[in-house]
Amino acid sequence: MSQKERWLLPEGIDELMPQQAVQLETLRRKLLDKMQSWGYQLVFPPLVEYLDSLLTGTGKKLDLQTFKLTDQMSGRLMGIRADMTPQVARIAAHNLREQQDVLRLCYIGNVLHTLPHGQGTSRNPIQLGAEIYGDTGPESDIEVLQLMVEIISCTDVATTLLLDIGHVGIYRGLAQHAGLDDAQEQELFSALQRKAIAEIEALLTSYQLSDDSHTMLLALAELNGGVDALPQAKQVLSNAPEQVQDALATLQAIIDIAAKRLPNVAINFDLAELRGYHYHTGVVFAAYQPGSSQAIAMGGRYDDIGKDFGNAQPATGFSLDLKTIANQLPNAGERKAAISVVWSDDEAEQQKVAQLRSQGEIVIYQLPEQKLK
Repeated sequence: MSQKERWLLPEGIDELMPQQAVQLETLRRKLLDKMQSWGYQLVFPPLVEYLDSLLTGTGKKLDLQTFKLTDQMSGRLMGIRADMTPQVARIAAHNLREQQDVLRLCYIGNVLHTLPHGQGTSRNPIQLGAEIYGDTGPESDIEVLQLMVEIISCTDVATTLLLDIGHVGIYRGLAQHAGLDDAQEQELFSALQRKAIAEIEALLTSYQLSDDSHTMLLALAELNGGVDALPQAKQVLSNAPEQVQDALATLQAIIDIAAKRLPNVAINFDLAELRGYHYHTGVVFAAYQPGSSQAIAMGGRYDDIGKDFGNAQPATGFSLDLKTIANQLPNAGERKAAISVVWSDDEAEQQKVAQLRSQGEIVIYQLPEQKLK
């Protein structure tokens, strides 16, 4: 690399300049205070862990996104975290397992991805999130949804929000009821994500399923919309197995509670929304700005988390990239004017400078060499 190129950062790796950094730090403090006011305890997992711990449980799907290195002290493989959620699950399952029946934790920190999630996205986001451990009811799902909405509202990046909600148990239950093997389940899953109706119908025909299974799986791609979509889903899926009926009942409970707690937030249901299908176990959700296809925040339920650490427990939570949000904030304007003082060893002057700084003023000493220029 030539000397002129040494300042270049790797593609997808970015940094924040002073004004952006101040905005992000101000936002970080504000959001942490908000989460702690709800009873969420702050934890700071390490930047690196042994790979067999980092890629355990929900982290198994992060293998390709994880940078790997060898620990010079133990010779074991380590990974730089690509997602803090599995680390917080380890802390909840191992370090804090005896603390209380229902545990609320929040976190914030840098993560690193081998590849960007999408065009123009950062490979070194700053992840902020909150999790509830130990409760299986829809009330905990609603709590993290409500907290997520309040957190986004605190950022001022969106005046209105759209919540997109689904439940992975519906597709999972229908696939099992239809007797799909792993390859067929994955093949159909891929087509559902693209809502490729013709492809879905062709696949279902080739599987030679019962009429009920064929009809219900085909309908999934179009079972989406506002709160009216749920009664329609109940009718279309009336012959579905108990697992699917339980999932629909959970979604109905969430609607009923959300109507009281989130009356000003538009809710959209998409029963073919299977984000995180391979590790989520229940409700999945994402928050969007109107007209945008990029989620501001997302989350869901992943019960039995912590099983690989010896303490399986239900969990639900959300996360977001604080850096992406900070970059959307309007310019903070001119920096506060600084008071300039001549460098001096006078004790009284130093006390006056300390007093001004304690009052929130910016005081800058003119260094001796500055006067010579």
